[in-house]
Amino acid sequence: MNTLLIKNISLKNRIVDVLIEGNVFKQIEPNIKAGKVDKIIDGTNRAIIQPFYNMHTHSSMTLLRGYGDDMRLFQWLSEYIWPQEAKLTPEDIYNGTRLAIVEMIRSGTVFFLDMYWHHSEIIRAVEEMKIRASIGVSFIEERGKREIEQNIKFINGFVSPLERISINVAPHAIYTVGKDLYQELYMISKVKGLKLSTHLAETMQEVKSCKKANNNLTPTEFLESIGVLDDNTIAAHCVHLTEHDAEILSSKGVTLVHNPCANMKLASGSFNVPLINKYDLKVCLGTDGTSSNNNLSMLEEMKFAALLAKVSYKDSSLLSANQVFAWATKNGADAMGINSGRIKEGRLADCLIVNLNNERLIPNNNLISNWVYSADSRCIETVICDGNILMENHIIPNEEEILEKVKRKIM
Repeated sequence: MNTLLIKNISLKNRIVDVLIEGNVFKQIEPNIKAGKVDKIIDGTNRAIIQPFYNMHTHSSMTLLRGYGDDMRLFQWLSEYIWPQEAKLTPEDIYNGTRLAIVEMIRSGTVFFLDMYWHHSEIIRAVEEMKIRASIGVSFIEERGKREIEQNIKFINGFVSPLERISINVAPHAIYTVGKDLYQELYMISKVKGLKLSTHLAETMQEVKSCKKANNNLTPTEFLESIGVLDDNTIAAHCVHLTEHDAEILSSKGVTLVHNPCANMKLASGSFNVPLINKYDLKVCLGTDGTSSNNNLSMLEEMKFAALLAKVSYKDSSLLSANQVFAWATKNGADAMGINSGRIKEGRLADCLIVNLNNERLIPNNNLISNWVYSADSRCIETVICDGNILMENHIIPNEEEILEKVKRKIM
């Protein structure tokens, strides 16, 4: 069993040593006498902090970064994104996922919940690069019956190659997946014990179309009416919620994923933080894809989430640094049932080592406030996931080769 000792590092303003055995935080206290260890990291003038769990993204959309910008959502999807996605090969998806993983590691993310195509290629990239992920097996009815049948067969036969890799059942949205298929996918997720991830109430157009087609039911009310909401449901965006929607989502234990940068870029609207807080809804953060963001930095996502809430509701005390930090870190791990998201003995060893000498973290009056409002990815020196070092002193193995593969334009 490999052992890693991090010496003299700051954890919540206390200088400690951190011993990692295998993939677990084994011991956290000052002056650990560990005997022989495989590797020692000097944590002087460094802090150890929880990493990010990106709870909604489309990883290989890195290949579409900067393509089809500055237009309305449904035009963007139907005229630009979906036609280009149809041209992507499995190798494109593999290389695009590796690019996404490099970007996520560099900005402190150790887990992502994905929703995309060619899921086997995404799994291959995740396995090689030692990150955590839940890969969405995506469904859009217009892609045809054959693909739906193949995807269902894949889900039913899936055996994870590693504990850090899972799949989820991912009906795209109510406007791309009909009632019967939604219900079928929900039952598959229940039988297989998988998360069901979907887009929900992202735009006013979605809400208006749903109400027109379904006896004035909102998207949330519609999904409740067909019986597909529960505590295994992960719903992205959730921008346009009524009071009744919030009551439903709270009572069903649904996890919401806030995507502030994409919501602003596509002019979808503002996440109703006062309503979310009133009903104590479970919330995580996600970046969405790189063609609607256009990066995968959860640091930026935290800051924009907090600032958007404050300006939208004219309340500078709304969505504190501590709350949005929890959304970006431990809430994601909790939603996925991963025993991580906290730097504690017995937890899985996911963490970041950040440089307290970086100008963005000086003075260190409050590390979490600095982390949310000031820091950028340069502050992150080392990223550890499941006990594996994914980046050390800003170096990610094979990064140059990965970047070279995706420099060409694909459209």
